[in-house]
Amino acid sequence: MSFNSLGLSDALLKAISKKGYTTPSPIQQKAIPPILEGKDVLASAQTGTGKTAGFTLPILQILSQGKHLSHRPIRALILTPTRELAAQILANIKEYSEFLEIRSAVIFGGVNQNPQVAQLRQGVDILVATPGRLIDLQNQGLVTLAKVEILVLDEADRMLDMGFLRDIERILKVLPSKRQNLMFSATFSRDIKSLAMGILHHPVQVEATPENTTVEAIIQKIYPCAKEKKTELIIKLITEGNWKQILVFTRTKQGANKLTESMIGAGIKAAAIHGNKSQGARTTALASFKNGSLTALVATDIAARGLDIPLLPHVVNFELPNIPEDYVHRIGRTGRAGASGEAISLFSPDETVFLRDIEKLVGLKLPKENIAGFEPDPNASTEPIKQGQGRTQRFSNPAKSNSANANRTGNNSFGPRRPQQNNDRRSNR
Repeated sequence: MSFNSLGLSDALLKAISKKGYTTPSPIQQKAIPPILEGKDVLASAQTGTGKTAGFTLPILQILSQGKHLSHRPIRALILTPTRELAAQILANIKEYSEFLEIRSAVIFGGVNQNPQVAQLRQGVDILVATPGRLIDLQNQGLVTLAKVEILVLDEADRMLDMGFLRDIERILKVLPSKRQNLMFSATFSRDIKSLAMGILHHPVQVEATPENTTVEAIIQKIYPCAKEKKTELIIKLITEGNWKQILVFTRTKQGANKLTESMIGAGIKAAAIHGNKSQGARTTALASFKNGSLTALVATDIAARGLDIPLLPHVVNFELPNIPEDYVHRIGRTGRAGASGEAISLFSPDETVFLRDIEKLVGLKLPKENIAGFEPDPNASTEPIKQGQGRTQRFSNPAKSNSANANRTGNNSFGPRRPQQNNDRRSNR
């Protein structure tokens, strides 16, 4: 199948060809036609499978064929959990719309709002936003969503993970009731399916791969290691393997900072990226990592979505995630777009429960390799560590929100914001 067979316009095909794309990915083949038909879509696809083009291309086609109003109200709203992912989606839209008269913009927290507001005032057809900054600007009367025709929830499961459910509910209340709804995510939990039931209307469900599977091109390894020797082991792997580009995941922001300091002390060019870092620091670190100035980028799970790094050869789980789905997202940063990659996990005995849950989720027994001198004590406790910022709460269906919540949200505003409870989430507003 070619992109020509999907019903896309000549302008879009020209942009796609300029990018060097010739064959649509499975998720693009399955999602683009029903979106073009105006149907609601619930789509599940692994990261790195072309998911963003799966919804941005048909949205651009639909909007370009519609009536253009002089003041350009926001006609498509794309909600996403992190700044990095929001910026990435906008970059894709800009590339695909090169030969169209479509204006797009992105808004997210952590930076001065004035440039974003100035762009909104010039008129925007497609707005990519993180929920917190969108609500902030709407409460100030600086953005209106009354003309939105298409709503996209991208990485919807991650938005729930980060505590954005109430914000999503508030945004839904001020959108036109008649609109097209698209929900894309790498995984779909029961909470996500419940959310979909309250938003989507007779959706077409598309799935490029079985839920929660890992990309076949990724070589996955488990290195058993004494907890106190993990830092020494990862430095050994990087230096002796002469690795040039490695993305490392930790469970906490403090852990990311500490590991980064140890790497720098060992002569490895490294930087940390997480919710406590300023947007400028995050942008600089990511750019340096992409251009090869940095060898190691140490990240929390907030960076597991939205980091699009071509041909990334190595991902290392310095600590296994306590939420098994996060393992899929983490290692999905490598093995993208058909390229091969290696995902290594440093496994200490107190992570036994986490490993068991991961293997159950992905349906694989991950191979273990011992490295002499780093093996854990066979008598070490396998009791799980305390879950730092793990997700424990369950989420309600927004269609069944209680009346008290509804009363807090007026018809023309999102109402007062509740106290923030998650530092990573707050920093991504």
